[in-house]
Amino acid sequence: MLFAALSSALVVRRGLSNDWVRMPLPRILYWNTAALAASSIILEWARRVLRAGRRTEFNTWWSAGTALGILFLIGQAIAWSRLRAAGIFVSTNPSSSFFYLFTAAHGLHVLGGIGALAYVDIQALCLQLGPGKRTAVDVSAWYWHFLGGLWLYLMLLFLFWG
Repeated sequence: MLFAALSSALVVRRGLSNDWVRMPLPRILYWNTAALAASSIILEWARRVLRAGRRTEFNTWWSAGTALGILFLIGQAIAWSRLRAAGIFVSTNPSSSFFYLFTAAHGLHVLGGIGALAYVDIQALCLQLGPGKRTAVDVSAWYWHFLGGLWLYLMLLFLFWG
């Protein structure tokens, strides 16, 4: 609901003003998008491998997916750094304000998702991921897929409305 409300606010704010200046997107956002999409695909592969009973292979794939999620967050920090270096701040114009707001809110959700992925990763690596904890694998993966879809939506929003 948060992102739907913010999207609505962006569309209304953009339409009501003449001070909207399209913000250039840092190129690293495309790499970040690829990292997040790859992470989601790898985590789904890990879930399927686990269902097939290949725990060691699951550990490898799940750790790789988690690492790509962390890489996404690092990439987001780099994007913000590049924007600041270019003189684009939260207060520069409404477009940049919405960009920072959306990416910060998404980043906080990703941070929570990485916490869940890391929990599953640690449980799996310590061989404590029994059948009772398999729900954590599914819930974490589905939440992560949601974040990936949300990011794709945000990128389209930035590209076409930002």
